Amino acid sequence: MFSFLLLLFLVLFYCISLSKRHQSWTDDLPLCQLCGVGTAPNCVYGTDGKGTQSHPNEDTHLRFRSEDGCSLYGVFNGYDGSRVASFASQCLTAELLLEHLSSDHSDTDVHRILTQAFEAVEKSYLHTIDDALAEKANLSGYMLPHSEKVQERLKELEQEVSGGATAIVALILNNKLYIANVGTNRALLCKTTTDGQNQFFQLGQPHSTNNEDELKRLAGLGLDSARVRQSGQIAGQISTRRLGDYRVKINYNEIDLLRAAKTRPIIAEPEIHGNQSLDSVTGFLLLMSEGLIDALECAHGPEQVNKEIVAMVAAELAQQTTLEAAAQSVVDRVKRLHHDVYTSGRQRATLCSRHEDMTLLIRTLNYPLADGVLTPTQGGRIYPVSVPYSNSQSTSKTSVTLSLVMPSQSTLTNGTNTASTLEEGTPTPGSQSPTATLQSTNTQTQSSSSSSGDGSLFRQRGSQAAQPDETGLVPPYVDFTQFYRLWGSEHGDGQIAQGALGPQ
Repeated sequence: MFSFLLLLFLVLFYCISLSKRHQSWTDDLPLCQLCGVGTAPNCVYGTDGKGTQSHPNEDTHLRFRSEDGCSLYGVFNGYDGSRVASFASQCLTAELLLEHLSSDHSDTDVHRILTQAFEAVEKSYLHTIDDALAEKANLSGYMLPHSEKVQERLKELEQEVSGGATAIVALILNNKLYIANVGTNRALLCKTTTDGQNQFFQLGQPHSTNNEDELKRLAGLGLDSARVRQSGQIAGQISTRRLGDYRVKINYNEIDLLRAAKTRPIIAEPEIHGNQSLDSVTGFLLLMSEGLIDALECAHGPEQVNKEIVAMVAAELAQQTTLEAAAQSVVDRVKRLHHDVYTSGRQRATLCSRHEDMTLLIRTLNYPLADGVLTPTQGGRIYPVSVPYSNSQSTSKTSVTLSLVMPSQSTLTNGTNTASTLEEGTPTPGSQSPTATLQSTNTQTQSSSSSSGDGSLFRQRGSQAAQPDETGLVPPYVDFTQFYRLWGSEHGDGQIAQGALGPQ
């Protein structure tokens, strides 16, 4: 017990001393080279469609890989300042690394260490603001009206102690994946099947005011769960588990919604999903901040967010040569989609007047980047091409990404691209088009799809190399006749003659 308290004191002292010098001891740790991170600051749109940043970026992340094979990743979504998110990302790393996670730890050990690490970070942070809280209470207790100087000091102290953060942390040890979640960020695990499809799974649910399990937990503490659900927020946030935020931790009995709680209702205890084997897994792990999820949900609705994100990541990994570029491209695409919906004036435009900070972390699992992407034959490159498509059962139009494969030698073959077809291991109803030749999501953005293997869209030219004509051009070898026939029939144009649409 004494050794643990001594360790906790050293970690706390080190983190505080470094924060005063505006640097982190984690700057010297080796970054994981199998990981890329994309970010975008918060934005508020004006009537002219131009955006401005309303506050400094409050998100942060970590991505370390130790020599003993232990990998640690995390995305922290701060609010009311970045103090808690920065503190948590540094001290949580210290707690886990100084615990010396090793291959001989059992699943039970890992769960215990992760839980204790979050508990220690929470206690350490609240301890750092003890003096500021005491001074704030002392100044607030004056009976006489506060002088201008006292009021200014109270504002400074409030800024110093305010704020909190939610966290999603991934640990890979012994080639097993463990996810520790506090709050409303998200983790997705995507596995590529032998036929080139992407199956994805959300690991855990957000701790929010509409989470049934969380509402039951709060009801067990004496709170009115129906009232909590109806309010939608607790002290300005939808999360029911947070790091920091002294208002709902220390002074919760002063908040009307929480006053009936028997004990502290808003906690920092992580929900851990562990022991997910990564043996023989090809795919990628995604950690996303609440801001990224909310931006896409506001633009397109919550139903297909996971599927869209996985499709975007797969498409960017097929084109980008670095993980950093792939992650940033996905974030930039979400940002553009959100902005376009706002400027479009459509029904969801009112939901997209602003977005918070966005962070996306991609950790590949034996997944090749663009330079390593090959077709099943001849080693050709995959080039996504977007074409409009609409499902007769839906009123919204969709862009479908086909995979055109440019052969490295003389043979042209049907290409395959990744498609997110399963969530939680179950096929998504309505994801198939009427002919099952194309797959699409019911959105207004590009989605990753795959061509069928029956050759209905792509005609084989055999092994004979395409020869240029007298103008020096290679004759077209992609046949979109069936696609345009479907397009015409669904838009009331009847049969469209071959060659009437498409490349001339």
